[in-house]
Parts: sequence; structure tokens; C-alpha cells
Amino acid sequence: MPDQKPHVVCLGTPKYAGEDYLSQFSEDFEYSVLDATNREETISKLPQLISEKGPVDGFIIRMGTPPYEPFDGELLAALKPSCKVIASASAGYNEFDVDWMSKHGIIFCNSVDAVAEATADMAFFLLLAVLRNTSNAEKSVKAGKWRSGTGLVPARDPSGMTLGIVGMGAIGKYLAKKAAAFNLKINYYNRRQLPPSDEAKYAATYCSSLHELLSSSDIVSINCPLNDKTTNLISSSEFAAMKDGAFLINTARGAVIDEAAFKQALEAGKVKRAGLDVLCNEPNVDTWFFGRDDVVLQPHLGGLTDVAYMKAERECFENMRAYFQKGKANSPVNMDRLVKS
Repeated sequence: MPDQKPHVVCLGTPKYAGEDYLSQFSEDFEYSVLDATNREETISKLPQLISEKGPVDGFIIRMGTPPYEPFDGELLAALKPSCKVIASASAGYNEFDVDWMSKHGIIFCNSVDAVAEATADMAFFLLLAVLRNTSNAEKSVKAGKWRSGTGLVPARDPSGMTLGIVGMGAIGKYLAKKAAAFNLKINYYNRRQLPPSDEAKYAATYCSSLHELLSSSDIVSINCPLNDKTTNLISSSEFAAMKDGAFLINTARGAVIDEAAFKQALEAGKVKRAGLDVLCNEPNVDTWFFGRDDVVLQPHLGGLTDVAYMKAERECFENMRAYFQKGKANSPVNMDRLVKS
């Protein structure tokens, strides 16, 4: 690391990394906080901070990004040309203009593991909720009907069912590990087959095509990132490939599923019940889903736990430490696109 401490700026005050951790980080870095709560304030205050404290070498973006989105050239222009690395506490990065960062030689890092287990917990919560029909059971008991509501008895038992995981990254692996405790069989579809040692570790069977996975799974869990190739990944032909009465879980991004085709699959009973932590156009989502007894909804809470927040913030700071002290960030996503100055 150079004699002059790199200047690292965090967008908003990190609330979960811990005072002792931040104090230790500040021993090696010139650390500042940009006190901005939304996009307009960021555009206004970032140049002011740079004028007062000097160029920014690294920029950290905490959880809770919607008030600032999108993270594009307009928002981040003041970081040029000094900024070397931007680290986000989020796992997904469809709201970040990574091409703009690459064009200006800025490495972009996402969070790899911080929210993974918490998101897998949400996926498994939704899995059990749709199998046990918990939302309608709660409605029944609160309406004074006890368990006389429609479709409550008998519920489905996960033991022996096949769970198909679409996207066997960190979240998918955590989900597979948790599913094993409930005696679920695991199939997975991934852009790359896992090494035999990993397949053995997670007792997971590889499907060479998405349709192979869909046709062999009782429950399908979407755990892949959203990008050009995965937008509307699950559409009419994919629903047709599923078993009749399949259960569907989505904790990835809403747009991975074609919502028009999804509605048809629910109405036709092709999908018996769905558990969704994500929808398209959040938070202004299609209210059609609100009235469905066959849909369990959560407001994109998957990775939003106290432990996940702490891990996510620290992952950002550790990306800074790794880059400036070792010359290589821990989780860069755009090294193949980076334009070097």
C-alpha cells in the first residue's frame, strides 16, 4: 500500500460493521462518510466532499440502494478519474452501470457471501410455507375457522420430494445444505457443472438443461442472478415443462420469471403454489398477486437480516483492504471488461 493512505468513502454511515472494526480500518485508510440519503443529495454532496477531503480512491455502497438508483455515470461522475474500486454490499448488481465503471477503469465488486445464507433461509421459509399452505392456515385461524379453511389438510410433506435449484452459487449451495435436513432430493441447473466433490458435498444431481430440471422437480427454486440471459428465463415453455402442480420459489429477482406466463400457470394450476420474495417493478408491483390464495409474498426481505448486514458491510471494506494492500479485490465482477488507463 502506498505511503499516503487511500481515501475510501462510504455512501451513508455503516451501521452494522461495528465501531471497533471501522476504527481498525481507519488506521490504514483515510476513511470518510458521504452523508447523503438519496440520489439528489449524492450528486450534490459528492463533489463537495472531494473538494474538502481530496479525490476518492475507493467508494462503498451499503445495503438499501433504492433511494440512490440507478448507480450510473450521472450519480458517480465526480469519482473520476481517481476512483479505482467500487464495492457494493448487495449480491445482485442489475441496478449498477458496470459498463460505465469498466469504461472508466473502475473495478466493481459485489457481495458474494454476506446475504447468501439469509437469502437461502428465506427461500426455505417460503418452501415450507407453500408446502404447508401457511398463509391460508393463518387466515383461517384468525377468521375463527380454526383449520377448516380450504386446502389446509392434508399439507404436503417435503420428505422425499425433489427440489430443483436454478443457480447453484452461494445461495443455491446454502439452500441445498438446508434442504438435506428435510430429506429433500436435490437437482440443480447451473451455467457450469460443479466439481464432483461439490456435488457429493451437497448431494446434488446436475441437470444438463433447464427443462430437464423443471420436468424432474416437485419444487423449483430460482437462485440465479438477473442479467440479459436470465431475464424471462422462466416463461411459457418452461412452465409447460414443469410437473403439474409444481411449487415455485423465487428469491432472486422478479424479472427472471415472465409474469404474464406466470399468471397463466397459476390460474391453470400448473403451479400449485408459489412463494415469492421478489416481483417485477418493485416496489410498484402488480397487485394481481395480492389477491391470490396460492401465492405467499414477502417484500424482498431475503438478505435483510442483522447478521447479513454486518457481513455485507464488512465484505465491502475487505474488498478495499484486499485491493489496496494486496493489489487484487476479493470479488470483482468486471475484470474482463475493464478499460485500463
